[in-house]
Amino acid sequence: MQAWVVERPGPIGSGPLRRLDRPLPEPGPGEVRVRVSCCGVCRTDLHLAEGDLPPRRPSVTPGHEVVGTVEATGPGAARFAVGERVGVAWLGRTDGSCRYCRRGDENLCTGPAFTGWDTDGGYADACVVDERYAYRLPEGLPDEQAAPLLCAGIIGYRALRCAAVPPGGRLGIYGFGGSAHLAAQVALAQGMRVHVFTRGEHNRALAAELGADSVGGAADPAPEPLDGAILFAPAGDLVPVALRALDRGATLAVAGIWLSQIPALDYAAELFEERRLRSVTANTRQDGEEFLRLAGRLGVRATTVAYPMAEAPAALADLAAGRFGGAAVLHNDPVSASAPPTA
Repeated sequence: MQAWVVERPGPIGSGPLRRLDRPLPEPGPGEVRVRVSCCGVCRTDLHLAEGDLPPRRPSVTPGHEVVGTVEATGPGAARFAVGERVGVAWLGRTDGSCRYCRRGDENLCTGPAFTGWDTDGGYADACVVDERYAYRLPEGLPDEQAAPLLCAGIIGYRALRCAAVPPGGRLGIYGFGGSAHLAAQVALAQGMRVHVFTRGEHNRALAAELGADSVGGAADPAPEPLDGAILFAPAGDLVPVALRALDRGATLAVAGIWLSQIPALDYAAELFEERRLRSVTANTRQDGEEFLRLAGRLGVRATTVAYPMAEAPAALADLAAGRFGGAAVLHNDPVSASAPPTA
């Protein structure tokens, strides 16, 4: 089979990815092999390729928003039938025995494995997953629409919960890419007022199209005090900006796995009056199941741009440059992949 690997982490323009032939992986006990239909392109993949996240092992295959069909099962695997459509997400395994897993916080597990970082992911013809960590997908949802829900959607949903905005409250969203545009749909459907702060022209247009109450520049002041905010952009310099926009007792949730340096904070202006700053560390399988059910009920839809799997480096480069709004999706079937943006 063919698979992309991170050969030498570095700027995406330097060619850190290489496509090569690999043996078809065999599923072990409790695992299934998934024939990949498509795989979403997450900013975490870009951080991995560029070395912000050091690869956990040499020549790892990125990709953790995988949609495909089960084509082989390992010993003891019985949850899915051959031919069944499944989704493969970021959380690939937990130890199940550490104190965090025992109390229900498997996102904080001390011995986890993550798809496309510890184990080979979906930038390939096929991948293997522990069947306990795969998802059944809503009926009627096309593969391209389903892929971004598996990380961008799930982590955006957890970040929205962590921001703890009360019913009908005012949410600020900083950065508006693949994850943010899905979280915004949930927030709007739940009656929140949503204010978007982002630099990209495509992303501003998408936020307005989805019905955001206001759309401004990334560092613009908020039009009203915020009851909670989510930082999706990997820009630490926006942390004090967002904290200053919060009302008393409100929370800023940082949704990314990687963030640039945070400047020194002014305690009185940015943290006092019980404002809170918290990170969002992975997700639990329960988060994933809850979000997929909610997305189906609310009609959450991803805005996508399709690329052939052979053009994975171009998709990552376009993501880095902000050349599209929403989420990119790689297709193994070239017929399914529409033309990527040219500017």
